[in-house]
Amino acid sequence: MVRGFGKQSIFLTFLILSPFLSGCFGSPESLEIEEESVYPDIYQRHTMDWNWTGSYSMVLSPGPHTALPVQEATIDVDTSGTWDGGPDSAEVHLSYWLPSNTEVGEKVPVIAVVSPYFSYGQPGSESSPTNIVSAGRGEFIYDNFIPHGYALAQVAVFATELSTGCFDYRGDGEGLGIHSAVEWLGTQDWSNGNVAIYGKSYEGATAWEAAAQGSEHLKTIVPISGTTALGPLLYKNGSAEARSQVMHSNYGGSILDYDNDDLDNMCGDVLEGFLAGPTRYGLGELDPYMDNYYDERSHIDKALGLYNGSIYWVQGLQDWNVDPHQVFGGPPGINWYQAYIDEGYEVAGMIGQWEHNYPDQWSKHNAQDSGYGGEAIQNMTRWDWAQDLFEWMEYYLKGIGPKPNLHAQIQRNDGEWRIEETWPPADVFRQSIDLSSCESDGTFAGGGAPVVGGGQTITIDCPSLSASALHIAGLATIHLTAVPTFNGGQIFVEMQDGETGLRLGHATMDIRYHAGGYDAQTVIPGEAITMLMEFQAIDAILPAGHGIRFVLSDQGEDYLAPACGNTCTIHVISSSSTAELPLIDRSGSNILITPQSQEAANNQ
Repeated sequence: MVRGFGKQSIFLTFLILSPFLSGCFGSPESLEIEEESVYPDIYQRHTMDWNWTGSYSMVLSPGPHTALPVQEATIDVDTSGTWDGGPDSAEVHLSYWLPSNTEVGEKVPVIAVVSPYFSYGQPGSESSPTNIVSAGRGEFIYDNFIPHGYALAQVAVFATELSTGCFDYRGDGEGLGIHSAVEWLGTQDWSNGNVAIYGKSYEGATAWEAAAQGSEHLKTIVPISGTTALGPLLYKNGSAEARSQVMHSNYGGSILDYDNDDLDNMCGDVLEGFLAGPTRYGLGELDPYMDNYYDERSHIDKALGLYNGSIYWVQGLQDWNVDPHQVFGGPPGINWYQAYIDEGYEVAGMIGQWEHNYPDQWSKHNAQDSGYGGEAIQNMTRWDWAQDLFEWMEYYLKGIGPKPNLHAQIQRNDGEWRIEETWPPADVFRQSIDLSSCESDGTFAGGGAPVVGGGQTITIDCPSLSASALHIAGLATIHLTAVPTFNGGQIFVEMQDGETGLRLGHATMDIRYHAGGYDAQTVIPGEAITMLMEFQAIDAILPAGHGIRFVLSDQGEDYLAPACGNTCTIHVISSSSTAELPLIDRSGSNILITPQSQEAANNQ
């Protein structure tokens, strides 16, 4: 397969004749714009020739440079007062590869992968160290960007690989180490001063940790299903994920080298993390102390207004590892994606129906079940991801090329891609559903309201809302009138296509968090309250004439049962409950046809 545009006439270059206009945040004001490349229009990419034979996507046109041999550096960091009982200094270790054009004195930008996963795991089965290009994430940057004049850096967070200090899982100490690495990369003789952080999951979290430090050298971040705050990652409206009980200890155990340095890695902050999960799960509103732990590990709120770069946000709508509410959610009434736009940041998004994967991670896209992205697989893999990111990096790290379109590329649950100005769309119509008009099937207590808990479930079937298909796009809600039998209890709601049973989305809430968000309140048995539940982000089509079904239980998927067990049932009064669906109407003019082929690796 030829790498290139196929039609050279669409690849033109010309000098920029007017000065660069910049927004409040993110534009590369300090860069001299040398020339602008006209890239193929995003709506025409499906007509181009792509290299889709490997395990990840490739840019359309290979670059002229080669990678120089790997170099390593150790950065001394003053950590006095950083950790309770920890050392006063620590070292951050990183490895980096420069492109061959630095040999003639050219200065280049840096794309960094910052991770705890270098030399990670039990002895004998560790992952690779920083001085070996890591599979997938590092290889993608190495193959696509070094040839175009970028440096690649792989950075180990404190207490991992050859970095020293405490393993401060997502804490202030870890953020300080990441910031020190960004400052070092931005001030080397070969650096043009501009740094990006790229990565998925924890490596996306380190991007937000860096953003919260406000370095002038950090020009863009590309968090791919990156954790923005630890508390919301592990708890949704108080409902605890199973891993919430062991998250810190799992990571702590995996970074051990089983030598004399291990005790030095376990500072007071680390030990505190071992208690955070069980304490919050069991005590709820009686656990104000652990607020300090989770507040320290919330980065997206701290970065807002302090970070001085752009954001390319990538999220899977079927991700159960880093859930969509890490992006499209926050405290009640806040959508982080839109909050950053409203603050003046330059933001783009790619939002697919994949799970905890990269946009081009085709080997994982093939494994999704029906209702969990399975209907979108045939059009899921973004073979143009490298090109899309290349155009972004050229502008924000080099000042080359046209300013990227600050839009959201969004995939619907049937696989169709489209382009929106933002997501959730600003023009949604919120369709109210009075649940008193729906049929409720559940266990009734003494002729009263049906019950959730102790193995009892409720199914609420609502009739069709329209003779036309409905396009749900955004954050649906369900407000349940509920009567607790205990100061505790939980409801997990799955939204389904009422005709086919196809899963559309889910919501969950511990009744002590009935106002939504992260603040628990004591509930009084027998006293009715309203549970203000919000579903994880949905972009789905409901066929014409189909109704909506809500299935209520006390536990769903990877969430734990309520800490109070089977005794804390909840009576649900559906006759005074409501739901709302965010609906949009599109003409089809913004449909995006993505590059797909029978020759692609995932179709062979």
